[in-house]
Amino acid sequence: MSAPETAPAEPISPANAPLDKSGARVREMFRQIAPRYDAMNHLLSLNIDRWWRNQAVKRLQVLDQSPILDICTGTGDLAFAIQRAHSDIKVIGSDFCFDMLRFARQKNSAANIPFLEADAQSLPFADNQFQCVTVAFGLRNVADTDRGLQEMTRVCRPGGQVMVLEFSSPTLPVLKQSYGFYFQHVLPKVGQLFAKNDKSAYQYLPESVGQFPSGQALLDRFTAAGLEKTTAKPLTCGVATIYQGFKPR
Repeated sequence: MSAPETAPAEPISPANAPLDKSGARVREMFRQIAPRYDAMNHLLSLNIDRWWRNQAVKRLQVLDQSPILDICTGTGDLAFAIQRAHSDIKVIGSDFCFDMLRFARQKNSAANIPFLEADAQSLPFADNQFQCVTVAFGLRNVADTDRGLQEMTRVCRPGGQVMVLEFSSPTLPVLKQSYGFYFQHVLPKVGQLFAKNDKSAYQYLPESVGQFPSGQALLDRFTAAGLEKTTAKPLTCGVATIYQGFKPR
């Protein structure tokens, strides 16, 4: 007997239900957690998030004095790390949540980085403007991942670099199980306790990571956006990954 041409639709459960990444929900969620955002990042990652950003900065291929853009910059940690390493280059940060930018600007007294309110899906910059375009732990929050990558590619100059630092899944069996338990059950409770909000921000975190493409799947999105020489560099046994690609000359 031949198999039926169409299989029954899989029931929608909390694990596979589409995640609400609407602009209004994500913006309000980050507005509510903005005052404790930096402290929670360092606490929940055991301060490893600082090292991840520094590793990303080390992989930037800075060629000249052209500016660098960091989108979904949040409170600006990656933008600040880039400028510390390249103090003679103009770094610009953009984010669509004003309250996150307010805290970035408060930390900006010495760095002098312009922080602009802008949607990653419609960046207010000319084509071919930046030698590097980066994002750390923000692309998965963009409603349309492909549109976000297309915009990053558009504003990147030919020969320039697009880099994404994002959470991923560990591959070592024991670490995968223990980290999965922490990420799914411990982190949301601790996060919600210390950064109270009514948008379940720290439940959203593991859900958004679980539904976001990783590994080769994200590199395929890079290629579809027009990037070449794409690579993925796992960090901390795959807990986070640095993805990079280059815009053809």
